[in-house]
Amino acid sequence: MSLLHRSIPLVAALLISVSGPVLAHHGASSKFDPLRERTITGRVSRLDWANPHAHIFMLVGDAGEELPWYIELESPQLLETNGWSEDNLQPGDQITVRGFESRDGSRQIWGEQITLDSSAEAIFTLQYTSLLSTIGADRNQPVPRWPDGLARLGAPVGSAGYWIPSTTVLAEDGTSVPMGDNGQLQNIADAPKVAPLQEWALRLYEYRQQNFLQSDPTYLQCRPPAGPRKFLNAYGIQLLEDKPLERIFVISGGGNNDWHLIYTDGRQLDSEDFQLDTGNLLYYGRNTAHWEGDTLVIESEGYNEKFWLPGGLPHSELMHVTERLTRTSLDTMNIELTIDDPGTYTRPWTSSWTLKWLEGNDPPEHYCQDNRL
Repeated sequence: MSLLHRSIPLVAALLISVSGPVLAHHGASSKFDPLRERTITGRVSRLDWANPHAHIFMLVGDAGEELPWYIELESPQLLETNGWSEDNLQPGDQITVRGFESRDGSRQIWGEQITLDSSAEAIFTLQYTSLLSTIGADRNQPVPRWPDGLARLGAPVGSAGYWIPSTTVLAEDGTSVPMGDNGQLQNIADAPKVAPLQEWALRLYEYRQQNFLQSDPTYLQCRPPAGPRKFLNAYGIQLLEDKPLERIFVISGGGNNDWHLIYTDGRQLDSEDFQLDTGNLLYYGRNTAHWEGDTLVIESEGYNEKFWLPGGLPHSELMHVTERLTRTSLDTMNIELTIDDPGTYTRPWTSSWTLKWLEGNDPPEHYCQDNRL
């Protein structure tokens, strides 16, 4: 049952906390200014329950007339995880909204607090601010294995699940740079610390940051969460091993559930075994892998330049990526990423994080679409 079911009169107010990744999700901070808070009161005309953001359409009285306002919220998947449904509000409901104004001055607000005016006796909060926050502590159960002794990259026999990253930002190991969950720097002066960028790349990175990452093609044009970005996708990633054909299906929980293949059959990146992929620059590149003990080592290259790395970090067609995945328990997988791109960076650099196992389901159908107003 919904935590805000209309048959429960005590639940009359909705509070959406922005202390977590709320303003960061899908680049919300690129559109809304967290320093410009505003409160409006009006009546609901429609609730749009669609990806990547739900919207409340409302009419607000102003100098004797009603003007349309649009309240942008989190994704339906995250709202449903917290007990919301598209039936929580109905046309005609009188509400008060407190939130952040749009940067362009249009009649839009990112909803921080939404109160049903008929009663204000209770507050509903986002208990889970991300899919990661729904996962409990590591259960210290052993690594599931195949009959040949190799670690399984996915679910144990008879169960389902997928991986959620412990972070959604990318920075070189050893750095300490404050930034939002979409990679937006708190201080643009920290840009040179994030990664060993060449001068032209640093200037481009700073430009993207100064524009609040507004032009990120992953969101504006629904480009895939390509390259190493796939392992930093807030909606997770699924690894399905096809042992007979020696390949791994990599399925993203966002970006229209894009998928690509990693081959474990011993082929080389520059070999003709890739057929049409050889010489063809791709979003996910060409991918091969081999095992070193319990660590799967993935080598990838052949990327196009049509996507950004997280936070607006650039790359070139020369980028070679090495990803080392080590499952240490049922619930945890360590990932070590090394980027070697002599066209963009002054030297190879490494970033590390963990993936956490979310048991029970396949990745959510978080299809990308341009539903921003």
